[in-house]
Amino acid sequence: MPIIFHRLSTGFKLNRIGVRLVLSFAILLILFVVVLILPLGQISKMMRLEKKFAHEDMGKLLAVQELGLLTESVSNALPLLLTAPRDKREQQYGLVDEKNKKITAVISKLERTLDDPSQQNNLKILKQRRDAYQRMYLDLVNLLEDEGQEAATRNFFTGVEPSLNALLAISSRLLENEQNLILEHQRQSQADLKKTGTIAILLSILAVLVAAALAWFATRSVVRPLQQLQASALKIAAGDYQTQVPISKTEEIAKVGLALNTMSNAIASREKDIEHLAFYDALTGLPNRTYLLKTLDKANLNEYAIILMDLARLKSVNETLGFDTGDSVILHVAQRIQRVISTTLTDQTPLLVKLAGGSFAVLIPSRSQRMIEDIYSRIDLVNKEPVRCENYGVDIDLVYGFALQAEIPLPLIRLLRNAEVALYAAKRSSTKLAWYSDAQEASRLSHLSLVSDLRTAVKSDELQMWLQPKISLSTAQVCGFEALVRWQHPTRGFISPAEFIPFAESTGYIGIITNWMLESALIKLAAWKNIHPGLSIAVNVSTHDLKDKKFPDRVASLLNQYNVDPNHLRIEITESGIMEDPGSAIELLQKLRQTGISLSIDDFGTGYSSLSYLQKLPVNELKIDRSFVTNIDQLIDTQRLVKTIIELGHGLKLSVIAEGIETEQERAVLQELGCDYMQGYLVSKPLYGQQLQDWLDKSLQLDII
Repeated sequence: MPIIFHRLSTGFKLNRIGVRLVLSFAILLILFVVVLILPLGQISKMMRLEKKFAHEDMGKLLAVQELGLLTESVSNALPLLLTAPRDKREQQYGLVDEKNKKITAVISKLERTLDDPSQQNNLKILKQRRDAYQRMYLDLVNLLEDEGQEAATRNFFTGVEPSLNALLAISSRLLENEQNLILEHQRQSQADLKKTGTIAILLSILAVLVAAALAWFATRSVVRPLQQLQASALKIAAGDYQTQVPISKTEEIAKVGLALNTMSNAIASREKDIEHLAFYDALTGLPNRTYLLKTLDKANLNEYAIILMDLARLKSVNETLGFDTGDSVILHVAQRIQRVISTTLTDQTPLLVKLAGGSFAVLIPSRSQRMIEDIYSRIDLVNKEPVRCENYGVDIDLVYGFALQAEIPLPLIRLLRNAEVALYAAKRSSTKLAWYSDAQEASRLSHLSLVSDLRTAVKSDELQMWLQPKISLSTAQVCGFEALVRWQHPTRGFISPAEFIPFAESTGYIGIITNWMLESALIKLAAWKNIHPGLSIAVNVSTHDLKDKKFPDRVASLLNQYNVDPNHLRIEITESGIMEDPGSAIELLQKLRQTGISLSIDDFGTGYSSLSYLQKLPVNELKIDRSFVTNIDQLIDTQRLVKTIIELGHGLKLSVIAEGIETEQERAVLQELGCDYMQGYLVSKPLYGQQLQDWLDKSLQLDII
């Protein structure tokens, strides 16, 4: 049987959901059509019976009734005929004959319409009795005319009347039988209707049962496999890719199951790849920071240390030789470090981890400084040899940060951060390595706090603008000032710009400081408009400001706001800042120059700018860096270099100013070399407040130098 059922299912394609559903709905539709057609058939039958009753049965019944009435009418008319005078008999004869003819006509009609055998037999008797009556009637008429009323009357009572009564009796029987037949037909119709209703109810119950069976079958063959598919899909969603979806006998669900299994295997494969990408570095194949923190965060790290190292000058390698070369350098360094790690004699092999960029970390299962220094020295030794990349040899320079687990064990993330703090400390101090200490953490937290305080320094008027004079070497007169920012912290006291300016640049707050300096300089120039109309103030701007395309518009807006002649404001830009993006910087400087202000290149000679860019810069002044000025009277080669810079500036129609002049000998040499202006402690330190005003009042009365 199972084999036969299987063959039938395969032959009729019952293993398909679509075929099953079509078959199920077809069966239900047929049952409901049958349930619907049966009452309609019965109604049609009843309508036919009603039509037959109205046209045939009622006609026959009326004909039989008419026969009885005619017979009674004749029975009533004959006594009148017998008693009528001779002269009026003709009229009575006519009435009786007419009624007799009608009786004959009704009988003829009944012969055509009556189909019941018993009625046909009654009709046969009726015809015999009618014939007997007609013979008696003819004899009565003859007697009446020949022998008179008395003989006819005797004949009427002895022959005619009995024959009429017999005719009337058979017609009554005929009427009664016809009525019974009609009642029987009605009872049969009611029985048929009741039977039809019963069948309809039974078929409806059968349809409901079949529908329930089909629903159960659909639930078993469709819903249950779908539930299994749902359960399998939820397992896949939960990450269980080992459990395979059972293959259903239903074709469509089997295809979905196969698709789910294929999808599960594909997701498992891709997730494995993604997991590898998430926990391992794609270039070196080493574990990454995520792997380190996730797999070892809960481990017992009481006796551990971390060496953090970073490839110096990797950015320069990428920019100069390309990122492919940089990747090759990282890969070679990783392989060298891995060789050192694999030969380290410990109970547990140290773990080498690749961090971002050119950074690596070695997690060492020991707090021994000797072991750490041994691993460090061997790593540094194997990286002494340059890495060969095509035709280039790239020198490897690693900076190291060491962190030991504390007496009270720290989480791994904290230990790694301590190593990062030590690494940054080594970079700031330009040393090869640094061990983590609590002092470094305190300094780091101090800097973070400093950046936070810087946010409110501008609003709280904690910043101060100090001015350092600029002197013309030819006239010995004050021509302007350089604005320098100072920070008077309410609790920390004076904070050097060298301490907070780098943090302001890295956090983006330098733009706020620049705006404050520009506004302070313009306020001062507006105050000097009538009393010191020839003085200018120079404000330094950072690389961050040169990247802000709206900066020239802000400068122009401030000039209009304070109604200051643009010639009295000077913007100083570092040469290195321009060379980060010369194209954009030149475009922005052109817009600044269009506002009417003067532009100066600060720290000239330290940024390695090319002459092709220099001649495109819309600047008015070159400012020689103090590194070329210090002890210039004792350095002949430096004098030749500075003279070249001065002649270069003059050749480009630029004025030249030297900063950092502290001795009379330095001033004399620069004046002899043709420098236009000077700035330095020989003239004055930066001034603020009343000291600035006193110095300015005095300088306008006397020559400074």
